[in-house]
Amino acid sequence: MIHVSAVVLNDTAGRVLMVRKRGTGMWMNPGGKPEPGESGSDCAAREVAEELRLELERDRLVFLGQFSAPAANEPGHTVVSLCFLWPDAVPVSLRPAAEIEAVRWVTPDELGDPTLAPLFVESIAPRLGGHWVG
Repeated sequence: MIHVSAVVLNDTAGRVLMVRKRGTGMWMNPGGKPEPGESGSDCAAREVAEELRLELERDRLVFLGQFSAPAANEPGHTVVSLCFLWPDAVPVSLRPAAEIEAVRWVTPDELGDPTLAPLFVESIAPRLGGHWVG
């Protein structure tokens, strides 16, 4: 089991931002593994700041739930994620930082793309409701 926090970031059109780590082929929500003693929301805000240079107020993150799915980049492992939604649109000009190699905006029409992480496709996307274009 790999424990992480993941964050859903939308632009003004409702698209969802996905990131791809250097040396991998799968797209996932920004986020990552918590440091010892770190809360899920603290981890979420820290990871987004590191990966995208975007500062989020952890108290404004909306908890979507805890979900699990096959890990996108670690075959044979399961990822357990505390998932959060940022309530405001973020700039489309966000650029990758740290271990992130690329960013991509997705719509519901792309959910069949096999390079999208199972956690996003199976658990997060179905719960986005009005925060998702479509």
